[in-house]
Amino acid sequence: MTVGASASPSTTVTAGRQILIIKLGALGDVVLATPLIARLLDAHAADRVTLLTAPEYRELLSGFHGLRVISFKRKGLISMLGLLRWLLGQQYDDVYDLQGSLRSRVMTLLTQAQRRAGPAPALAYTHTPLPANRPQHAFERFNAVLVAAGLKPAAASPCLPVSAVAVAHVDAWLRQQRLDGRRLALLHAGASPRWSSKRWPEDYFLELAMALEAAGLTVIWLGGEAERELNRRLAEQTGFDASAVFSLVELAALGRRAAFALGNDSGPMHLLACADLPVYACFGPTDWQRSHAPGQSTRVLVNPVPCSPCHLPVCPPRRQHACLRGLSPDTVLARLAADGWLNKTIELATAAHGKTQQ
Repeated sequence: MTVGASASPSTTVTAGRQILIIKLGALGDVVLATPLIARLLDAHAADRVTLLTAPEYRELLSGFHGLRVISFKRKGLISMLGLLRWLLGQQYDDVYDLQGSLRSRVMTLLTQAQRRAGPAPALAYTHTPLPANRPQHAFERFNAVLVAAGLKPAAASPCLPVSAVAVAHVDAWLRQQRLDGRRLALLHAGASPRWSSKRWPEDYFLELAMALEAAGLTVIWLGGEAERELNRRLAEQTGFDASAVFSLVELAALGRRAAFALGNDSGPMHLLACADLPVYACFGPTDWQRSHAPGQSTRVLVNPVPCSPCHLPVCPPRRQHACLRGLSPDTVLARLAADGWLNKTIELATAAHGKTQQ
């Protein structure tokens, strides 16, 4: 057993093997793993590679050439027992656990594979990284799994295969809304329902959107069913409501048509980064250094306060959401202007803020 040590890096491994990758969720974590999945497919080009994930991510990941995607329902004893029985019937040679949970460790161990790589020393693994001497970004943590298994690390660049069908659907919607050819700003004002503390205030998003529209950009409000009412309210004032219009893959395709995106610490933040799009993200209760979208660290927007990051899903009333309330629309707008995203002067854009105060 090789624990707490890294094998020497190599470009490929023995061909003709059965390979299993485990990556279950959530959305942001799955997207963070896309460069790792691409790297593993390259290293195991002559092998049969299977990815085990949750049903909601099957379509998102099935576009990788040469990847067999198996999904299972994560809730329910019957579903779990069926999965474990299925694993016992397989014959994998190498397993890469890119989740690191108790559940994924059990899955890894049950495969009885000869080589089992995971993020931290445990009975389930034969290969694990050396302990980190500093806090790690999630991408770094799981990239170290590949190195521990003897592979070269993946580049910190989220990637997602986007089909021609997805691109065609996005372009058709843009034409229908008469938005083709416009400079688009994608805004995501939502976040996980369990993390209300991650949300930059709704009125701030509205102020920013009106300023962007005045400066020559067209705002599209992104989100799923959970954001439908929020986006309806915002789009009544300015911009276009795209709630639940696009699949996850189509959202990445939409990112290819935009100038930039801005949102909260959320899954769409990571997803849009796959489009090689500048993505600005508002961070407050969570540690941006450990969870920002790879390649986007210079576009993190924060308001340093003593209580941040607190990692609390709901901000205590006495703190008045100071971390994100203190990040003003003017501050964000000035950053976007400095980066060259405004066609018109900052004075014109700032003047639009007054409309929301009347």
